[in-house]
Amino acid sequence: MDLTIVLFSFFGGLGLFLFGIKSMSEGLQAVAGDRLRVILEKGTKTPLRGVFTGAIVTALIQSSSGTTVLAIGLVNAGLLTLRQSIGIIMGANIGTTLTAYLIGFKLEHYALPIIALGVFLLFFFKTKRINYLGQILLGFGLLFYGMDIMGDGLNPLRSSPFFIGLMTDVENNPLLGVLVGTIFTLVVQSSSATIGVLQELANQGVITYSQAVPILFGDNIGTTITAILAGIGASVMARRAAATHLIFNLIGTAIFLPLFLVGIFPKLVILLTNYIYILIPGFEGTWDTLGIKLQIAQTHGVFNLLNTVIQLPFIGLLAIFVNKLVPGKEEEEVVIINANPKYLEPRLFGNPSMALANASREALRMGRMAGEAYENSKDYFFEHNPHNKHLTGQFEAGIDKLENEITDYVLNITSGKMLTSEQSNQSYRILQVIGDIERVGDHATNLVELADYAIESKVKFSEEANSDLMNMFEKVQEIFRMSLEVLKTDDIALSEKVLKYDDIIDDLEISLRKGHIERLSQGTCNGSYGATFLNIISNLERIGDHSVNIAKYTLLHRKN
Repeated sequence: MDLTIVLFSFFGGLGLFLFGIKSMSEGLQAVAGDRLRVILEKGTKTPLRGVFTGAIVTALIQSSSGTTVLAIGLVNAGLLTLRQSIGIIMGANIGTTLTAYLIGFKLEHYALPIIALGVFLLFFFKTKRINYLGQILLGFGLLFYGMDIMGDGLNPLRSSPFFIGLMTDVENNPLLGVLVGTIFTLVVQSSSATIGVLQELANQGVITYSQAVPILFGDNIGTTITAILAGIGASVMARRAAATHLIFNLIGTAIFLPLFLVGIFPKLVILLTNYIYILIPGFEGTWDTLGIKLQIAQTHGVFNLLNTVIQLPFIGLLAIFVNKLVPGKEEEEVVIINANPKYLEPRLFGNPSMALANASREALRMGRMAGEAYENSKDYFFEHNPHNKHLTGQFEAGIDKLENEITDYVLNITSGKMLTSEQSNQSYRILQVIGDIERVGDHATNLVELADYAIESKVKFSEEANSDLMNMFEKVQEIFRMSLEVLKTDDIALSEKVLKYDDIIDDLEISLRKGHIERLSQGTCNGSYGATFLNIISNLERIGDHSVNIAKYTLLHRKN
């Protein structure tokens, strides 16, 4: 046995396999787009729905680790609760079995034509959806081609005394098999890859079914490392979600390993398999007619399905246990003035649609801060309460900070990635919107400064002027409120209403200027007071313009 050839074939094939999985997963995520976010956020009202959601999303993106990391990211952003994430994590373990089933079908002979077709679609078409399809096919083909190369490399292990001895030890001590599977998956960080290797080893006759199953259990434990790593530096709730993934698979192994040792679990898998095949019209296959690859895939599927069925009723207890295991108070809502980003979750960079949706939420939060700054500037202008002045300054500082944070986040999302036209439009819209929101904060600060000038100069507006200003302040407040609602809901009718409402504010500014000139000519208003009055209504009118811009970007986004 040439060890060099074995190692080169194994690691080269494994590299192609991992790249294929990654390419296929990224292509599937790009095709699924924003639907992944909608599925994850809307499909978790009950634990059972959460399981279905996790299974569907994982089947779509072909990565249980990817689904779990997305769930942890949403928990960290406050968009999912711990209980909701547990259901998704359970479902992810079921969804990931699809990869093992795909590997179970011997498609190695078709790998090269599939790769060729994928490359053709990826490089010779300009339509992004076709490019994504090409990326999926390329990844799919590389997955099987990598398996084929690994198989050739692993074949000589059948005659290796060391490997034969190791597998004999695994058969005599299944806990060693669990440890081997766990360590291997910890290193590779892909249970799909390690189970694929396991299937290929069995297919080459290097290991038996009874030797493969304990390693299979270990693979399920090892895959949790990705979630654990994703939880580092996250909120308490996110760390608990990551811990749940590990505990769920540990409990599953603790339940089924003893059943495997006494022979109950293999019989259960065979019984369920034969029963399922009886239900398929015209199919005469049984467990014995399956290849070893499909037998391992079926064992993987039954293990994860039964593990979920057993633990699903105890989600509440699991959540309590995790809360005890990972101590710490649930983080309270971040004080908005501190402007710590709430939704800018870097763990979502791998899914541009979901990351951009979170950036939009942060932009909306920034807009609400600008609304608070404006509200406090208005109160300070009319009531001269120093607290309102202080809050306006605090909000303005927070707005500036969030603008930088959101900009960096969006640029990280878009940098070096193939985005759909919808994703490109959304990223452009976010960057434009936060620019207008930041300017609203600036105008709120200007209003405070004008109020200070009026106080220091002992400017006293006439009752009519004060009434006119209050009217315009309220109209501007209303249009900005509507623009934020448009940003939140993408309501085209409301965005068109904002555009029309701006005409009212423009007409009001003209009317106020005329009224001011009349008061000057009648001597009821001092000229120095007048300059302050004009600067105030000018700033208010500009806030109305920025509100219109926000609505226009939404209108263009929906039309595109």
